[in-house]
Amino acid sequence: MVTMEKIVSLAKRRGFIYPSSDIYGGFAAIYDYGPYGVELENNIKHVWWRKVVLQREDIVGLDSAIFMHPKIWEASGHVAGFSDPLVECKDCHTRSRVDHLLTEIKIEADEKMSEEEINKIFSENKEKIKCPNCGKKNFTDAKKFNLLVKSNLGNFTGNWDKEPAYLRGETCQGIYVNYKNVLDSTRVKIPFGIAQIGKAFRNEITARQFLFRTREFEQMEMQYFVHPDKEMEEYEKLRKARWQYYLDLGLKKEHLKWNKHKNLVFYAKAAYDINYKFPFGFDELEGVHARGNYDLSQHAKFSGKDLSYLDSKTGEKYIPHVIESSVGVGRTVFAVLTEAYTEEKVDKETRVVMKFPKRLAPIQVAVFPLLRNKPKLVKKAKEIFDELKTGYTCEFDDNGNIGKRYRRQDEIGTFYCITVDFDSLDNNDVTVRDRDTMKQERIKIKELDSYLKEQYGK
Repeated sequence: MVTMEKIVSLAKRRGFIYPSSDIYGGFAAIYDYGPYGVELENNIKHVWWRKVVLQREDIVGLDSAIFMHPKIWEASGHVAGFSDPLVECKDCHTRSRVDHLLTEIKIEADEKMSEEEINKIFSENKEKIKCPNCGKKNFTDAKKFNLLVKSNLGNFTGNWDKEPAYLRGETCQGIYVNYKNVLDSTRVKIPFGIAQIGKAFRNEITARQFLFRTREFEQMEMQYFVHPDKEMEEYEKLRKARWQYYLDLGLKKEHLKWNKHKNLVFYAKAAYDINYKFPFGFDELEGVHARGNYDLSQHAKFSGKDLSYLDSKTGEKYIPHVIESSVGVGRTVFAVLTEAYTEEKVDKETRVVMKFPKRLAPIQVAVFPLLRNKPKLVKKAKEIFDELKTGYTCEFDDNGNIGKRYRRQDEIGTFYCITVDFDSLDNNDVTVRDRDTMKQERIKIKELDSYLKEQYGK
């Protein structure tokens, strides 16, 4: 069984994910990606970008700034309404989100409810709810807590409250405010999409569950601009495409399911989440939403700029409607780690192996000399490594006996291990070991590149 403890332990031990500021005791809900984690993360982003942008003629890319004009967050509703309901335990002072506490006793609370509405539901169920830290039932009233992270960027008066700047709470606003720039500077026409990968920040009350909910994270988002009459037709196409994306990524169908939002914001026509079976259960991996024309209408109102679209063929002028897909890089990394984690019995011992798909594996090829104290073996292995590293993500490993090296590479998901032994010096061949089958075969050194190209479909 894949547990949270196993994933977190392997992630740190093998250089995937570290607690941020670890030598200072960590920094709550912030994580750093280690040498193998950053390769996995980059591979995931590369696959997403290729699928969403490079393989589509109607979608272009963007990289908008993390800091944006404060008015943007007023227009989007984040300053007034981007908040979570918070309660505090009067005994141990642990702060918790009310909707999370209610969910644990099988009661749903809408995040858009007022403080009065939340408090009413919370009061009615207070006797069933325990503090997650001390177990007592002594809570304050619920209050709305804004999630935007304030900054003093460009503020030289020290008056942060009256003149705040914000770290962006989501990446999509950068897309909305650049919609007209993209329209005017490229040849795109409705329908078209804008995609970007970028950092976002939220002052989460109870950030938890490893990479699932963090205060600094990276989003992969695509906003697709459509004619109002085509919104739901395009939305269903997007839902189908995003579901297939995760199957192609290597996630099992039985580990995925749709979750339909029961309470929609006033401007939305539909909202579904793709949920994944994380170690703690099914929860949101990606949101796929039909947002109407609210976003562009709000920015047109607050900026005073005309953001309507003029169809050159029909002469029709309208504010485009938007459908979106939005997924966190960290949540995808978490899902891929969970999916890949495998324990197998080999000769009465348990082998832990990360069975990443080939295009996601952080290291594609590891090269070993059989013995590190034999200069001729090391030299030959180094030559092979230098030859292969220009076309593959490679690692040279001569630390420990060959069995330990295999186990180490299994735990980081390396597909092929190449061993240079004494026969290699005479026969110019090497042993290539397959990660999943553990079978070994002799391959001529001069044929290694073509062999690997065939395995990786290059």
